[in-house]
Amino acid sequence: MSETTTAEPHGDRRHMRRVLLSSYLGSTVEFYDFLLYGIAASLVFNQLFFSNLDPLVGTIASFGTLATGYLARPVGGIIFGHFGDRLGRKSMLVVTMSVMGVASALVGVLPTYDQIGSLAPLLLVTLRVLQGIAVGGEWGGAALMALEHADPGKRGFAASVANMGGPSGAVLATVVLTLFSLLPEDQFLAWGWRVPFLLSVVLVAVGLFVRLRVSESPMFEQARNRPAPTKPPLVEVLQKQYRQVILSCFGGASAFVIQSLLATFALSLAMQAGHGRTTVLVMHGLASLLHIVTIPAFAILSDRIGRRPVMISGALATAVLIYPVLLMIGSGSTWLLLAGFVLGNPILQASMYGPLAAYISEMFGTSSRYTGASLGYQIASTLGAGFAPIIGAALLGAAGGSNPVLVAAFAAAVCLVSVVAIWCSGESHRADLADPSGQADPAEPAGPATDASTQSAV
Repeated sequence: MSETTTAEPHGDRRHMRRVLLSSYLGSTVEFYDFLLYGIAASLVFNQLFFSNLDPLVGTIASFGTLATGYLARPVGGIIFGHFGDRLGRKSMLVVTMSVMGVASALVGVLPTYDQIGSLAPLLLVTLRVLQGIAVGGEWGGAALMALEHADPGKRGFAASVANMGGPSGAVLATVVLTLFSLLPEDQFLAWGWRVPFLLSVVLVAVGLFVRLRVSESPMFEQARNRPAPTKPPLVEVLQKQYRQVILSCFGGASAFVIQSLLATFALSLAMQAGHGRTTVLVMHGLASLLHIVTIPAFAILSDRIGRRPVMISGALATAVLIYPVLLMIGSGSTWLLLAGFVLGNPILQASMYGPLAAYISEMFGTSSRYTGASLGYQIASTLGAGFAPIIGAALLGAAGGSNPVLVAAFAAAVCLVSVVAIWCSGESHRADLADPSGQADPAEPAGPATDASTQSAV
């Protein structure tokens, strides 16, 4: 395909809006399913699938099944990243959404421990692994489809649209689960919690309809017209860009730790403080609604002043304020509960998470960007979000079961690690992404923005 042909979708504002909508809806559906599981793990799975265990042990075991999904995400990133770099971003996004829809629907019909015994948690873990593989492949494709279609000065905002799917999916999952939580307790535990998982089939159908109507990434189309690399994308990344992978993992870890603690651990903390399940879900949902707006706001700011200043400032602020946030959530006051969720996610977490998609994606060249970005992002999510609820529950127990000081210390330490990693990364918000083989060394400052006419042909 000629440069002129590949440039047409890039300059078509209507098509760009369709690309952004596709990335947003696709990520929303994926994260609705993925985060719905997290909320259910906090509220009901310990009673349904680990009813033979002590309540505290059951909660930790429930969070353990949550972690398996995060462990599977890098695997999904590698699998779909390979084919996404070889065959295209669009086709992989269709597959990932289909896998997620099937896995979530099956969770909705899964028998409980009382019905089939130990096989129930085993099947639950298997479906969670499939969810993790699907979302591991989804993020890279959704972020790159938006970023690789975008104008040079708007890449941060475009890529953040995929990250907006996280809180959007959380809002949707929270609203749906809250409505069914209004049922009598016995009905909610018997069948009410299942309906939100079954609804994912409808959401997947809508997402696929939109996704099938967008064109392939113009950067990928140009890269495909060049001689194909002789090595698989994963080998290329690990041999030549391993430093970028390491920096992206640790640079993004703090955003995922905070995200996971507030989406799962904090719900249990609030309920232990005496808040009702519905109250906790409503407050969390309100904060997630605001989160949808602040993620692109911080991404736009990073388009103007750089990824590093925004993310480093957010990580430092989080290290200082995470303890007060957890105290507010566990205080027993409804207003402080809302304030804690609002300060935690829409402000602190969004300041790190908003620029993250572009920060990671801009480290890699077109021929291996799906693999490299997915690997860095998903390992960060596994290290940060996958184990944070288990660590949080264990540290809370070690501190007496009510004071989250050790949990806050853990989160603050991760934030400081991210500060170092982000500082060691090169500023990339004005980097030229036309080079198909890879970005400049991340330790080196990025050069000036390229001419718009050059970028429009990419």
